[in-house]
Formats: sequence, structure tokens, C-alpha cells
Amino acid sequence: MNRKEIFLVSAFRENSVWKQVLGICSALAVTNLMLNSLIMGLGFTFALALSSLTTSLIRNYTPRSVRMIAQTLIIASYVIIVDILLKAYLPEISKQLGPYVGLIITNCILMGRLEAFASKNPPLDSFIDGIGAGAGYTLVLLVIAFFRELFGFGSLFGIRILGVWWTNWSIMVMAPSAFFLLAMLIWIINKRYYKLG
Repeated sequence: MNRKEIFLVSAFRENSVWKQVLGICSALAVTNLMLNSLIMGLGFTFALALSSLTTSLIRNYTPRSVRMIAQTLIIASYVIIVDILLKAYLPEISKQLGPYVGLIITNCILMGRLEAFASKNPPLDSFIDGIGAGAGYTLVLLVIAFFRELFGFGSLFGIRILGVWWTNWSIMVMAPSAFFLLAMLIWIINKRYYKLG
């Protein structure tokens, strides 16, 4: 598999959210605004890509008995960098994202990609796989956030799109709407591309 295929497979064909239903907690929690979703996705991609690269670089020197602990420490290091940068340069968004940035450490997608791909493949391939998986995750966040912000606030990225005639749907800014939108997204994609159900 060449590097373009690695990216496409991890971002789309084997997307961790819609194909494996992983990492959905944060997908439900931070998708009420497009900007928050984009920042979360970029932070997630940063942590995943660099964790994959680091894990792959040290894979031949890490004893199997401590591999999972080492991977968790690697992920935590990059997530802390993301958290510090957000607090320093985007404090308002950092407050809005709350604990969900720190919870990237426990996201199943990161541990899954490190264990399934980075611990068995060369560094550059692992880095690209991390970017692909992060891009796929970010895409899901943005799709859900698009509908939640548009119908919940009448805006996209904070810019008013729908006129004053629009009555905001308060249900769209609540967590249950994210649950239903994510469920519909997973169902539509699996029905259309994987011929399931």
C-alpha cells in the first residue's frame, strides 16, 4: 500500500468513527459549534500523528510488557502540548472545550491506531496514517457540527447564515441531537458504502 492509499484508507474506508464506532464521546460533546469542532479535530490530529510517529520510531526498542504504558505516555505528552497551546493562544475555546481536550488521551482511536498500525509500520507511514485517521475524525466532527450550529444557532463558524425569521432549534445544541445525527451519519454511510443493514 502506498502512502496515498494509507491516508485514504485511514481517513475514509476504515474511518474510526463511522466504520468502527470509536471515539464517539467527544464527537457527541464538542460538536455544537463548527469552530470548536475544527480546533478539537486539529488538536486530535496533531496528537495522533505525532504519537504514531514516535511510537513507530521506538517500536523496536519498547519491550512488549510495557508497550501500552509507553504509548499512553506518548499520547499524554502530545495532548498536554495541545492543551497548553490552546490555553495560551485560544483561551476562550479552551474553556468551551473544557475537559474534552485532556480526554483525547483516553480516546480509543489513538490507542487503536498506535496498536494496530504504528507499532508495526515504518515512521513515515505511521505519521501519514495518523494524519489520515485524524482527518477522518475531524470530518465527522465538522459534519455533525454543521447541522447543529446551523439549526441550533442559525450560524456557521459564528457568522449568521439564517435570517432573523429563523427560530433556533434548542434541541440541536443539546447532546441528544449529536447522538441522533451521528447515528444517522453512521447508518447512511454504512448503508451506502458498506452495504450493511
